Amino acid sequence: MFGIGMPELIIIFVIALIVIGPQKLPDLARSLGRGLAEFKRATDDFKQSVQEESRAADEKEKIAQDVAEKEKTAEMEKGPAEKKETAA
Repeated sequence: MFGIGMPELIIIFVIALIVIGPQKLPDLARSLGRGLAEFKRATDDFKQSVQEESRAADEKEKIAQDVAEKEKTAEMEKGPAEKKETAA
């Protein structure tokens, strides 16, 4: 956890207790927890939307490749028939 061990966390807690006071410390911790939860929720939403956009782009690319492949196949099948018609 960022190279912070248990002794460092205890020192930080004691300093926060001295500076903020025991009455306001639970409120501050609660607000910090809510803020972190909201940040995590926003991060997850952003990650999900990026993954959805990536998936949509991949599907679009695959569809374009399939269409190009079908057009090429259609031209190959059509090619010999057109040659016979022009020769006649």
